[in-house]
Amino acid sequence: MGPLSGGIAMKKTAGAELLFVSLAMPAIAAESSKPDWAYAVPVPGQPALPKIQEDGKLYGVPGSKLRFTRNKVQGLNDDGNRTRVVAADWFPGEHHLMLRIVADGDAGRKIVACALCHSPNGRGRPQNAGIAGLLAEYFIGQLRDMRAGLRYSAEPRKKNAHAMIDFAKAMTEREMRDAALYYAALPWTSWVRVVETDTVPRSVSADGMMLPLAGTGREKLGNRIVETPADVARTDLRDPHSGFIAYVPKGAVAKGRQIVTTGNNGKTLPCAVCHGQNLNGVGPIPGIAGRSPSYMARQLYDMQRGARHGAMASLMKPVFAKLTAQYIINVAAYTASVPVAAQGKPR
Repeated sequence: MGPLSGGIAMKKTAGAELLFVSLAMPAIAAESSKPDWAYAVPVPGQPALPKIQEDGKLYGVPGSKLRFTRNKVQGLNDDGNRTRVVAADWFPGEHHLMLRIVADGDAGRKIVACALCHSPNGRGRPQNAGIAGLLAEYFIGQLRDMRAGLRYSAEPRKKNAHAMIDFAKAMTEREMRDAALYYAALPWTSWVRVVETDTVPRSVSADGMMLPLAGTGREKLGNRIVETPADVARTDLRDPHSGFIAYVPKGAVAKGRQIVTTGNNGKTLPCAVCHGQNLNGVGPIPGIAGRSPSYMARQLYDMQRGARHGAMASLMKPVFAKLTAQYIINVAAYTASVPVAAQGKPR
């Protein structure tokens, strides 16, 4: 994944100049049964965003004494090549030792470091998964499903989903376990704030997520969720302390709570039956509290469309056989808003 692209607005962060997006936004594409907003692929007519080039400067983020070039932030050497190099880790004292597959992947097999996209603390970003605290065996099972062609994206333009499948095919069983045990030992803490609203900052798809357009005002939210960085400049630098805001339609959280706790008026089982009363997971079933609503929506749709065929996904199929776009929005809004319970010892 490359750096976030920007236009002409500037901001100072830790002594460095960073670009904000500032471009005209095309009209929102017509609504479909698929949650296009969750996949954040560029809409037709969207202007190309200029790429921010390596400038040789050292950048920083609040609270860290470390400084990195843009290339190092992106897991590249300063010559732009992805050979053996550890991606920028702003707060190494906040997690345990990262093994090689997590810290720098394997350039020879074109495996990108897990920590580059999912971060050293496992929180991930809207365009990929938050994987901290997942049971190791569940984690390994998902990688095996990807390798076997049992898990992919229902959106063919979701580039990083295709890349993840390639990584899984190239990884050894030992590497899968190393990554799984590392992230299983990290507590999951949510970093998305849910805001119910009618309007949102105008935004554009870039690097697989939605970015607010500086100085272009607001637009109607409509029937979608828009998940954006709380601070674009810090997200550009992959600051693991800077989270996201999820703008959801008014009333979506309450409607989602009704579906999750009653099973859509008794038509399906309540989510708590499998995911636990507080949605923090039960045994091999993953927790879904406080996770990215964009990611959650993609998984619901992928399961409905048959893009996930593993054992866990098979259990979900009857639940989501007749999903509607509104159902996905409400469930994703509510689960993202649920507080994450304090976690005990590593699993």
